[in-house]
Amino acid sequence: MRAQILDQSGGPLTLREVGDPRCGEGQVRVEVSACGICRTDLHVLDGELPHPKLPLILGHQIVGKVVERGEGVTSPSVGDRVGIPWLGWTDGTCVYCRSGRENLCVAGRFTGYTLDGGYAEQVVADARFCFPLPPGLDDVHVAPLLCAGLIGYRALRLAGEARRIGFYGFGSSAHLLAQVVVAQGMELFAFTRDGDTRTQSFARERGAVWAGGSSERPPVPLDAAIVFASVGDLVVRALEALAPGGTVVCAGIHMSDIPSFPYAKLWEERSIRSVANLTRDDGRQFLPLATRLGITPEVAVFPLEQASEGVRALREGRFTGSAVLRIHR
Repeated sequence: MRAQILDQSGGPLTLREVGDPRCGEGQVRVEVSACGICRTDLHVLDGELPHPKLPLILGHQIVGKVVERGEGVTSPSVGDRVGIPWLGWTDGTCVYCRSGRENLCVAGRFTGYTLDGGYAEQVVADARFCFPLPPGLDDVHVAPLLCAGLIGYRALRLAGEARRIGFYGFGSSAHLLAQVVVAQGMELFAFTRDGDTRTQSFARERGAVWAGGSSERPPVPLDAAIVFASVGDLVVRALEALAPGGTVVCAGIHMSDIPSFPYAKLWEERSIRSVANLTRDDGRQFLPLATRLGITPEVAVFPLEQASEGVRALREGRFTGSAVLRIHR
């Protein structure tokens, strides 16, 4: 099969012919039709996430068709369309797994990081961690739901009850989650790079009642804020925008250092918390919700051969919405 291979941290990606992956016990082999390009892929490629499997095939927003089942697999069936997310395996026995927090599993393995991912024509995955996908969206448009959508949804749940919510960064995850918060009757305030009027207009199209630069204050205090951008300074700016009792949720897997700030900014029961990975329950809740709400990503599509160009376009902010590799039509 063809695959984009990362041989060392820092890149580059190299398109090569490699052997088809072997389907082991409890696994399925999937013919990949689409794979989203996620900002986490950049953090893995750049070496900001430590100890990746090398050589590595990136990609953890995978959509495809099951072509083989390993011993012991009863579901999904050959021919089923499935989604393969970031969380690829857990031990099921640690204190976190046994308390409904498998996203914190001490031995967890992750697709496109410690397991090979979907920048390839085929992938193998633990059958228990594959999501059945609802009908309605084609493969390219459903791919971003598998991380951008799921992480955004988890972040929203951790933000608590909010009437006014701010998004710092308005990329793949935020433009999907915007559709959820608007449907739930919240007022959305979008913060982008200063001067980025294109993305601000895009946020208003997605339902934001206000959009401005990240250095600006919103016109009213916020009940909650989600920081999607990997810039630690934004955590302090989000705190400054909160009403008493508000929460800042850091949604990224990697972030630059948060600068020190006076306790007065945190006082009045404001809080900061992070999102780590996702659980299968997140998928069971979010994917049907996305179908009911008709959540549709805006996508920029690249062929597998142009994976490096897609990664570069994401890094440089050349598109709004999500980037997706189309592998098989």
